[in-house]
Amino acid sequence: MATHYDCVIVGSGPGGYETAVRASQLGMDTAIVEKNKLGGVCLNVGCIPTKALLKSAEVMAESSHMSDFGLELDGTVTPNFPKVIERSRGAADQMNQGVQFLMKKNDIDVHYGRGRLTDADTVEIEPSTNMDGDEIGEEKTI
Repeated sequence: MATHYDCVIVGSGPGGYETAVRASQLGMDTAIVEKNKLGGVCLNVGCIPTKALLKSAEVMAESSHMSDFGLELDGTVTPNFPKVIERSRGAADQMNQGVQFLMKKNDIDVHYGRGRLTDADTVEIEPSTNMDGDEIGEEKTI
C-alpha cells in the first residue's frame, strides 16, 4: 500500500511530534512513523519514568528528616515497589496519551514500524509484530 504525504517524519520523540504538529499547522498533509510508542524513548522509558522514580526516592529520603521540620511519624516509611513502578508508568502513559491527542487533533497519520528511506522521496515502513508493511511517498522527510 503506497500513500503520498507532503511531509513524513521518522520518529515521534519531542523533535518528531512537534515537527509533525507544526507541518500540519502549516497546511501540509503529514505522517509520522514510529517503531514503538508515540513520544519516543525519553517520554516512554527514559527521562519521564526515571524522574518519577527519582521523585519517589526523594520523598522516601525526606521522610527520614521529618523531625527536622517538627514533624513526628509513628512507625516507619516503607517503599511499595509495585506502586512506585505503577506511578512511574502512569506518568509516562499520561504523557503518551497527550501525544496521541495531538496527532488526532492535528490530523496527522501515524504509521507504526521502522521507517527507512529507500530513495529521496520514499519511506519504507518495516512492520512491527502483526502489521503489514507500508510504503509512503513524501515531498519532505524529516
